[in-house]
Amino acid sequence: MDRVLVDRFKSGDASAFDEMVSRYWDRIFSMVNQLLRNSEDAEEVTQDAFIRAHRGLANFRGDSAFSTWLYQIATNLARNRYWYWWRRKRDKSVSFDAPMGPDNDTTLAEIIPAEVETPDDITVTREFVTRIGKGMERLGAKHREILILRNIKNQSYEEIAAVLGISVGTVKSRIARARESLRSKLGEDFK
Repeated sequence: MDRVLVDRFKSGDASAFDEMVSRYWDRIFSMVNQLLRNSEDAEEVTQDAFIRAHRGLANFRGDSAFSTWLYQIATNLARNRYWYWWRRKRDKSVSFDAPMGPDNDTTLAEIIPAEVETPDDITVTREFVTRIGKGMERLGAKHREILILRNIKNQSYEEIAAVLGISVGTVKSRIARARESLRSKLGEDFK
């Protein structure tokens, strides 16, 4: 069905895009709102995602489904928005379950010390986020590099293996050791 709408749009039928907007607006808004937790920002990002999709649709090759492509556009925009206001200090705290950055799915909850109690609704001060940065600096070069590739650059295990010239299995075990090392370094801050 999407394929038909894409073909109609490429053939000059402007109403086809209106149908796509009707079909996907609520789903895109809902997903973006979950990421940003701010309906005004989510509204803007959703609009922007459709504007970009409209501009890019003529070159859409159909390697993935239209919906997948649209979700990727919206997710990238949402992450960029999140990262922008995080850096601008619009908010005084960061949620444990919010993504760490624009290209980074990892949450604070995934890397904090296992012993520390973390209710779902707890918020983390920038001080804690700074501690993570300091913890990263205290890691060995290999561990820091692999966490940056995985958690900040959001590369796949296969991409990291190619970049570092090691096997995917080695990538996975090095990431596990690096995260454990970071947890222990963060844990020292709580003693």
